[in-house]
Amino acid sequence: MTASQSRAQDTLGKNTALAPEYLVSPAMLDAVSPSAESGGVLLGSDPKNEPASVALLRNLPTRVVALGGLYLARQIALRAMAAGAWVIVATGRPQAWQVLSRAAGTTPDGRPLPLVQLRRLSPIELPQGTEDSPLLVVHDGGATPVELFPPRSPWQTTMYVLPYLHPQASTVAFNADLVLIQRLQAAQAQLAGRIWRLRPQMVNELAGLKDDQVIALGRDLWLPVRLVSQAMEQQILGPVRRGD
Repeated sequence: MTASQSRAQDTLGKNTALAPEYLVSPAMLDAVSPSAESGGVLLGSDPKNEPASVALLRNLPTRVVALGGLYLARQIALRAMAAGAWVIVATGRPQAWQVLSRAAGTTPDGRPLPLVQLRRLSPIELPQGTEDSPLLVVHDGGATPVELFPPRSPWQTTMYVLPYLHPQASTVAFNADLVLIQRLQAAQAQLAGRIWRLRPQMVNELAGLKDDQVIALGRDLWLPVRLVSQAMEQQILGPVRRGD
């Protein structure tokens, strides 16, 4: 077993949180792929075509970076909802995230379920995440985010959505527990190599990824993953792609 494989197993599927049943409709559950391991959030398939899941929601403050596009970030947030998370999205483009609110569904009396909250990019008091109700905070604030919602408590994950890699985002990126990277332009791949001290072949791999491929990067982790989307998920988010 390689060091990367060992780290992948350490970080995959450790969350055992479940959503209260009334919060998630059957249609919502049908829209996402099942987890490969108990509590894990499925990301896609690994080079051996085995399911690859990540422990996005865990009993430690967790910082995640989604680098490369809105599609990837929305897919992760959607699957976190199905895994039991409350999702708060701080963004300057709320219309781009309305799809999550619609996917969450409504109560029997027609009111939106409170699984998703769309907020402005300004500090707010966050609810306390728990094992039964973990919290995912999505910070969609451009390529140079200010840390408005740093993860400070167990069962809180803050995910920074970076459309591209900017030198001023190096601190947020370097300190992330998990970075999910879609294809980078050559100059940005070189910057990634300097930030994470990558080998030249890794830098080349980042610049040559296909639209449906990501690299899961962490401490001693380098895992190529192919994004997978079911038909109902595609109805919500569209086809797997890079960008937006």
